[in-house]
Amino acid sequence: MINDFYKYQAQTSPYPLGMEVSHAKGSYIYDTQGNAYLDFVAGVSAASLGHQHPRVNGAIIDQLNKYSHVMVYGEYAQHPATEFCRLLAQHLPEKLSKTYLVNSGTEATEGALKLARRVTGRSQLISCFNAYHGNTMGSMSVMGFEERKQIFRPLIPDVDFITFNNEEDLLKITTKTAGIILETIQGGAGFIQPHNDFLKKVRQRCDEVGAVMIIDEIQPGFGRTGKLFGFQNYDVVPDVIVMGKGMGGGMPVGAFTASPEMMDLLSHDPKLGHITTFGGHPVIAAACLATLQEITETDIMAQALEKEKLFRKLLVHPLIKEVRGEGLMLAAMTESADITNKVILRCQEKGLILFWLLFEGTAIRITPPLTISDDEIIAGCGIIIEVMNEVVAEQ
Repeated sequence: MINDFYKYQAQTSPYPLGMEVSHAKGSYIYDTQGNAYLDFVAGVSAASLGHQHPRVNGAIIDQLNKYSHVMVYGEYAQHPATEFCRLLAQHLPEKLSKTYLVNSGTEATEGALKLARRVTGRSQLISCFNAYHGNTMGSMSVMGFEERKQIFRPLIPDVDFITFNNEEDLLKITTKTAGIILETIQGGAGFIQPHNDFLKKVRQRCDEVGAVMIIDEIQPGFGRTGKLFGFQNYDVVPDVIVMGKGMGGGMPVGAFTASPEMMDLLSHDPKLGHITTFGGHPVIAAACLATLQEITETDIMAQALEKEKLFRKLLVHPLIKEVRGEGLMLAAMTESADITNKVILRCQEKGLILFWLLFEGTAIRITPPLTISDDEIIAGCGIIIEVMNEVVAEQ
């Protein structure tokens, strides 16, 4: 199979990991040779409830037996999508009550950027250096990493950048600004958290000049930081939330949420202001609903904070400079990209899946399923420390 993988399937890098997957269950992925791998990545934060979660699988199967795709988004009332949006609104600030379901996080970003321009009648968009909001042309335009996008220029015009946590840069948000988009915690940049009420100060500046504040929750969302959404840790309410990854329990999905007054603008002048064929797909929506129910009806979010404490207790080593992040969105920072590469690759050889971040080469991604057990955390961290000891011995 691996030869056909390289021959027929487009690759995203010259050196994919190339594991031949047989099946996955809980916190483990199994290859075709019968080897088990403890998963500390969760499909890059997407398998929020682990692999083959019975509630999610049951919802998918039940919906498949009723109906699958029947109509393009927004025409028919379909229970899984409607119920998901209703339940989501119950767990958000009152003004954030209308959700547009799409197919991925990057499409959600595209919709949010369009909405900001539609609401304000302005064109300028602002993002942060080292930000990542997706990889389609609009989302790439607000990616703050020139090396990855230079070859694809020209992108959409009138985009400017600020430095995350730099308050002086907020003066770049003016009456010409349609919207600013920020990750609650900068993911690709190295799991950098906002400091000194930075998000509240962005909110204040947006209010002063009439700009739309868009918060990207694609990675932090759905319980990963101990709250349903990361922004809820910082006493701030954005105008638009962008979400994806963990909301589908491993299924492909995205969404953006705003007030009814804002969202309804996409329905006229022009009508079909945003449109998608498969957004709100009933099978995907059923998985989203089951995931949201499981996260909000259990203590899984509180557990994420306790599990963070366990990770921080165990991940102590001379090669680890610090552990960044919150809840189960963590990054162990090493001294060099070379050390990070060795640790990630050797851990996989020993049965532990770790991964990289997009722009910060010294970071080791640790974003396991929210359902991971304490024993699994202990076992996985033991492998990390073992490998790091080997790396030190070779120096």
